[in-house]
This record gives sequence, C-alpha cells and structure tokens, in this order.
Amino acid sequence: AVLLPEEEVESNTVVDIIVGSEDHTTLAAAVGAAGLVETLSGDGPFTVFAPTDAAFALLPEGLVATLLEDPSGQLTTILTHHVFAGSALSTDLYDGMMVPTIAGGELEVMIDSTGVYIDNAMVTAANIVTSNGVVHVIDAVLLPEEGLSIEESLAIENQTYLYSIDVL
Repeated sequence: AVLLPEEEVESNTVVDIIVGSEDHTTLAAAVGAAGLVETLSGDGPFTVFAPTDAAFALLPEGLVATLLEDPSGQLTTILTHHVFAGSALSTDLYDGMMVPTIAGGELEVMIDSTGVYIDNAMVTAANIVTSNGVVHVIDAVLLPEEGLSIEESLAIENQTYLYSIDVL
C-alpha cells in the first residue's frame, strides 16, 4: 500500500471550489479581503451562490475597487448575501421560495422554462457539492437592499440604471 503524505490530501470546502475556479478570481479575492475564508472553511453546511468574474464585470465601473477599500463594510454584507447557512441542492429549491442569507436578507428563487434564478441571477452551474456545503454558479452579483442605494450607485460614473425591485 502506498501512503500519501497529508499535504496531498485536497481540502474540498466551498472556499476551495471558489479559489480553485478560473471563473471566480474576483469572488476569491473579495472573500479573502473580507476575511471570510476561515468562516466559509468551517463545518457549515453552507450554500454559496457564486457570481463569476463576468458577473462582477457587469457592476458599475469602480464599484468593486471601492468595496475592496473597506472590506469589512459593504463588501462583507454583499458577500454574505450570497450565502445560505444550510445545504440547498437545486432539487431542494422551488419557485417562489425565499432563501434566508447569513447577511440577514432573503433571496427569491424563480424557476421557469428558461432556468433557475436566484433574485435576478441565473444559475449557470448547479450542485457543486463540497465537504461543507454546495456551490451554485450564478451570472450576476446579488446586491442586498441595504447595499448601495440607487443614488449612491448612480453617483458612480458611466453606468446605465437598469431597474429596481422593492420587496416588502
């Protein structure tokens, strides 16, 4: 029998999936800056809705850099708005379901013939199961209501205001 040194045993947490993904470098940097690596490497279970680099690129120019300047503030709130403290595979989700986030908000699940959506983001890869939860890849960044106000986000130049949703 061949014994492998412990260093070669790969960890497989939600953080490892994010850090190991070529499509999630912005998210990985943000999770690191916000000091969430240790938290999300914990026992969990966690369900992470992971926006791709392309999703972050859709945000107003300069917003990510601004958020990274104060990682313990709104960046942490935005990131934790992408995490559910529990395991939710796609088969556990149903249309109209409200998923509570560890940031204190809720995400609405919408399922139709075109796919599964979490708030306004489409799930592009589902059920990446890890040792401490599950990762679903999404194509947009989920901004909590307590995040940037419309006025604040409009103050950042060169952007187009798309729409807002007021959820009671």
